[in-house]
Amino acid sequence: MGDFVHGPLDERHDFGGVHVNSGIPNKAFYLVATAFGGNSWEKAGQIWWKAIRSGQVSPRCSFLQFADITVDFAKQIFGDDAAITVRQAWNDVGVRGDK
Repeated sequence: MGDFVHGPLDERHDFGGVHVNSGIPNKAFYLVATAFGGNSWEKAGQIWWKAIRSGQVSPRCSFLQFADITVDFAKQIFGDDAAITVRQAWNDVGVRGDK
């Protein structure tokens, strides 16, 4: 998050950094998937998919709001340890500041 780009909301400037900044949640997903091991769709993919399809992710959803949603789904689907893993990934990319 330290390199988050705030830009103009127009086509010439990536609509405020939407593509430039997509690497932040992508890295969180990568960290979760590698922490769980196995195929990425087995756990991390299930968490992200259910979060996105839940109706809780609005068009104006912040990274922090999305992080919280994924942590909640990790807990619902795979339990407390999975939620800790997901929370740590979001901490590692600078979205959350939890310990």
